[in-house]
Amino acid sequence: MQNFDLSLLNTEAEPLDPLESMEPEEERQPPDPEEMLRLLDSPDTPQRTIAARAFCEMKEPRAIPRLIELLEDPCVLVRVSAAYALGRNPSPEAVESSIRRLDVDWNGYVRKGIVWALGNCRDRRALEPLVTALRTDIPAVRLWAASSLGQMAKVSFETVIGAVPPTIQALRQDPIAAVRSNCAWALGQLCRELPSNAVYAGAIDGLIEALEEDEDMGVREDARSSLLRLGDPRGLQAIEALEAEGWI
Repeated sequence: MQNFDLSLLNTEAEPLDPLESMEPEEERQPPDPEEMLRLLDSPDTPQRTIAARAFCEMKEPRAIPRLIELLEDPCVLVRVSAAYALGRNPSPEAVESSIRRLDVDWNGYVRKGIVWALGNCRDRRALEPLVTALRTDIPAVRLWAASSLGQMAKVSFETVIGAVPPTIQALRQDPIAAVRSNCAWALGQLCRELPSNAVYAGAIDGLIEALEEDEDMGVREDARSSLLRLGDPRGLQAIEALEAEGWI
């Protein structure tokens, strides 16, 4: 893994689209899908980059097989663009290739794009690699792994059960406040799909703990938002108590 690069860290508490940072300031003419499909096969690296980047902005199923291949491109810029393009064009066919690339790519920007794309795929196969990324990767990738785990909410009950405990652990232990914030947001998404069971109770405990004890105001605010979203009586009681004391 490479060293932590501050430029990779998006501190938004509820990220939905990392492509915002890739958008040019000036307005441009929408790319021509047919031309961009052709350029995906170009021997010229800048043209492949431009083409892959175009599919970060538009959906085109015909591009997916070639974008999967471009995850293996020797150029980092091409791989980054292909990863984000697959996030914009999620497909079950891309999941296994994306997981393999996540496991071996040295570049944090590429891995960040891949974890976002895996979240958008909403596929059970993405659970384990996303959990691993949340536990072991650089902060910027952990940030998006947490958000992508939140996207697992509608995959299946078993997937949610698998996603919640590592998200609670990261909420309690990750040293980066923005990652903890995203974990708090993700738990608010995941627990909406859970009945009142032990896993759900553990998530509420973790959110209340973050609300009461986290040193970062942003984390406390996201924990509060998730507890309000869930409407859990214990969570609401904790919020009410802290509001009465003037803490929030």
